[in-house]
Amino acid sequence: MIFNSKPEASGLAATVSELEGAVAARDGDRTGRAFDAMMNAVQSASDAERALAGLRLAALIPAFPPTGPRPMLAMAAGYCVERGADPAACAEPILDGVHRDLLAALEFARRWAASGGPQDELPEPDEKIIDDALLARLGDDAYEATRLALAWCWIEQWQPPALAVLCRSAEVRRRHASALVTACRDLAALNRHDLKCLAYALAVLDEEPVVVLHRPTRTGFEVRIGGIGDNFQLHTLLAHALIGGGHVPGTPPSAESVRLATDPEPARGRSEVIAAGAFELLAPDGERIWNEGLPDDIPVVQGRRLLVLDDPAYQRSWNADRFFPHLPGTVELTRVLDADETRAWYAHTSSGDGTR
Repeated sequence: MIFNSKPEASGLAATVSELEGAVAARDGDRTGRAFDAMMNAVQSASDAERALAGLRLAALIPAFPPTGPRPMLAMAAGYCVERGADPAACAEPILDGVHRDLLAALEFARRWAASGGPQDELPEPDEKIIDDALLARLGDDAYEATRLALAWCWIEQWQPPALAVLCRSAEVRRRHASALVTACRDLAALNRHDLKCLAYALAVLDEEPVVVLHRPTRTGFEVRIGGIGDNFQLHTLLAHALIGGGHVPGTPPSAESVRLATDPEPARGRSEVIAAGAFELLAPDGERIWNEGLPDDIPVVQGRRLLVLDDPAYQRSWNADRFFPHLPGTVELTRVLDADETRAWYAHTSSGDGTR
């Protein structure tokens, strides 16, 4: 949750109207006062007020000063989504803002590296680093340098509103995720920002067909997955579909671990439920696919993701809570492959014939 709720009445609609007017008038002092009033009001508003205000706040993001607290405005809009505003309607301005600042942060890193020595490490993303010397290092345009420096320092603040829309709408993920994922991964690779949650949300697969080969029984299946935050959740749901469905031998996951992975109702706090590993997850070339990774790690072969399951190399278990509390996962067995199809898919694996 982005903010903590308060019970007092807020007059949120009126404060949003004042903020809209101040931004339209390009009055900096008035905008600052209206922004502070809105941030207070959104915390004490009713959910009905927040549901109506979310789209109005999101729509203000592109018009807000680029060197102003845009991420905080997006947080207010995201909180309204958490409390009932339409995620699909609010998504575009929020995620456009994320994309813009991801690219600006990458440009900050490029300019920093271009103007320094090979041992000159990128600075920590803290506003305390912003001074005249840093801005001069980024170029002659002080306004643009400030924008880039603030993007570098503020990018993590965009994660909560981005997750608010991404984790509540498959439509939002289909429409927007592919445009952001490369920039997010490139910035995360610089090891100065914690963007794991955003990167995972952008990589969530929806309505994705996967061919699954169970090596010990030389059988093959086609499944359709969606809304899965990590491979721990995938592992549990594959075991539920294949072992629980009687298609392969083994111990099926507990009903409670399956519920935690699939329940449409958001998870409430951390449980003590433990899930046990039933398989070794492997890529077609035999490399392990880690539970800590993502379904997006499963390689694509002949236009389909291809996953190989083997007996587990050792016993492993994990907490059964899902990575994204608001995102229920699905694994649907769509069909069992016949023997000829199964052999054809095994030909794309490291052994070529399904043997170890």
